Amino acid sequence: MTPLPIISAFLAYLTDERHFSPYTARCYGADLRQYVEFFAEEAGGRINPEHEAQTLAARQNGTAPRDNGVAGTIMPPTVTAGICAANPERIRAYLVRLGDQAYSPATMARKIATLRSFYKWTSRRGLTDTNPMTTIRTPRQGKRLPKAITVEQVEQLLSAPDDGEVLGARDRAMLETLYSTGIRVSELVDLNLEDLDEPGECLRVRGKGKKERVVPLGSHALAAIRHYRDTLAGDEQYSRAWSPDRAVRPLFVNKHGGRLSSRSVRRKLDKYLRMAGLDPTISPHTLRHSFATHLLDNGADLRSVQELLGHQSLSTTQAYTHLTTQRLRAAYDGAHPRAEAG
Repeated sequence: MTPLPIISAFLAYLTDERHFSPYTARCYGADLRQYVEFFAEEAGGRINPEHEAQTLAARQNGTAPRDNGVAGTIMPPTVTAGICAANPERIRAYLVRLGDQAYSPATMARKIATLRSFYKWTSRRGLTDTNPMTTIRTPRQGKRLPKAITVEQVEQLLSAPDDGEVLGARDRAMLETLYSTGIRVSELVDLNLEDLDEPGECLRVRGKGKKERVVPLGSHALAAIRHYRDTLAGDEQYSRAWSPDRAVRPLFVNKHGGRLSSRSVRRKLDKYLRMAGLDPTISPHTLRHSFATHLLDNGADLRSVQELLGHQSLSTTQAYTHLTTQRLRAAYDGAHPRAEAG
């Protein structure tokens, strides 16, 4: 389906002004395409790009009536006009349509959040008279605890890559870095060679909203990165990726010498999970959860873990304390003579 100019403008706002990652913007775009399809059905299933662009321009200029979107013209109502004129009843009708598709509460909550962000943007720019999302509630979700694996399982995973050649050394360094720092995969692949501070034993990380933070590197991760660096430097095929005359030198490179993608990280992890005989549902984010859980298990304070993870809200980090509490409870029940009822 032809993308609407209003949707393209919103996605550009997310990436250019809000500094959302391309992946997050694509997720918003996918949600909004469903929403566009809902209104396109009322317009006969077809979208006229010229009419849609005229509608958006007229609304931006404040000259659009609230029927078909273009002042002084006669043409069928556009999808853009329908979206801008949507009221809470139309939004609820759309959500009922989504509910018929048996989406999970978490997916429904995400789609509602997308619409909430979209209509907040349209109302701020005067494209809509009111924000129809102000009376729409997000469905209650059951609290889902983050998943973590044991230290022993982490050790099994980290020992799986063969670091005797460049790509194996890269994979070992990559996995060691994920567990040592708790950074997101998007942050990992965004790292450049210059972000490595060897004397300070840390990394400069660009998180959500391009906010930077410095995270410490453990000795094992630092050793793995040094080994990867030395192995790459000694291989003519890959050493060009870090040539001093290059404007950007990604820390983790693919087999072509370019920047490694998040999807490639997932594929490599899947490979080593199979090799180590571990649960195939373990994801790169599981290493982030494990990082936080293991820190708290060993006495780290919540504020420090929040800062290391780059969480804006402490309540987000507090989810990990439930895992630690569960372990403490299990230990108590198994050891205290009066823990269980007679």
